[in-house]
Amino acid sequence: MSIIVLVHFCGSAVGLRPKLFSAKGHKAALAPAASDDGICASVVEAQNYVCEEHKVTTKDGYILSMQRIPVGRSGGEPGNRLPVLLQHGLLMDAVTWLLLPPEQSLAFLLADNGYDVWLANTRGTKYSRGHVSLGPDDSAFWDWTWDELVAYDLPATLQHVHDQTGQKPHYVGHSLGTLIALASFSKDQLVKKLRSVALLSPIAYVGQMTSPLAKNAADNFLAEALYWLGLDEFDPRGEAVVKLLKNICKKPGVDCTNLLNSFTGQNCCLNSSIVDVFLEHEPQATSTKNMIHVAQMIREGTIAMYDYNNEEENKKHYGQPNPPLYNMTSIPHDLPLFLSYGGADALSDVNDVKLLLENLKDHEGDKLVVQYRQDYAHADYVMGENAGQVLYEPLMAFFKLQ
Repeated sequence: MSIIVLVHFCGSAVGLRPKLFSAKGHKAALAPAASDDGICASVVEAQNYVCEEHKVTTKDGYILSMQRIPVGRSGGEPGNRLPVLLQHGLLMDAVTWLLLPPEQSLAFLLADNGYDVWLANTRGTKYSRGHVSLGPDDSAFWDWTWDELVAYDLPATLQHVHDQTGQKPHYVGHSLGTLIALASFSKDQLVKKLRSVALLSPIAYVGQMTSPLAKNAADNFLAEALYWLGLDEFDPRGEAVVKLLKNICKKPGVDCTNLLNSFTGQNCCLNSSIVDVFLEHEPQATSTKNMIHVAQMIREGTIAMYDYNNEEENKKHYGQPNPPLYNMTSIPHDLPLFLSYGGADALSDVNDVKLLLENLKDHEGDKLVVQYRQDYAHADYVMGENAGQVLYEPLMAFFKLQ
């Protein structure tokens, strides 16, 4: 659900970029500039890490890009390192995990601490725009929501990691990356293929979301409006989305003087120089249909499959008049879970996370670790300059116990 990225680009587009951040001003050796050479060449190898590019084809024909960082910066043999699969959020790609300097970015930290790191890139993002028979200019290429990420992308990337390493990986998701995992586990899928799961800024229930921009967009059916206009691809860098954002900013009660915080909540720990790094790589495209699905969740307060808003159409897809629910209480109680949420997060709201935790109340006590950061908002989890100490170290300690 990292809807934050819409803000980063559009803020500069509408002349608000100087007010995006209220953060510390010192510079750091952040991620290099984006290029068309792939994430390994443009970001990982530029930081002196070994990196492999992989391609994975889903059962519905999408060709996804993955990156592997098999060893740390000091080198060494890959050996029997345990694999970790990192899954980014909405409107992001794998660069999410590489934005900070190596000693602060989760992907690099994991590699330097002995893990075999795998990065996933969801369909529709810059390096995952391939398909066996369709192209991004085809309407059918964008006919999917996060339901398909549950059904196809996650199983394909997880299977590839298992096939390449012969081991069960740990999984780390941020934002929408947590939702697709939870939805899959609720159907008892993939659970036996994972060693443990970390959910950062978890998205499940979003009916109590406090983000004024995200909530306003959902309540006013703005994604639906784009869809009706024939825009199948939701491109945050596109003219239509920038125009949409300007219209939201004119509405009463919406303060766009700091767009980032209007979406995510007040992030505590972002270095101001990271906005320029961020804009070199993000935001990324998704399907407009996916944005509609997220908006449905915000309005309804449920975790359900995509609603076609037509009983016959729902029956055709699901065999019932209403879309099926993903039941969080069905998640196996013995799955090792690390869950971290923030008191300032306006997308993964505290009350929504508490609702999720209520659903997990029967989880085995020693299999559920919950971390609460009062000062953290949505972007801090992947871009906070202190995340290495306060979040990633406890996360790696959790992995070592599994």
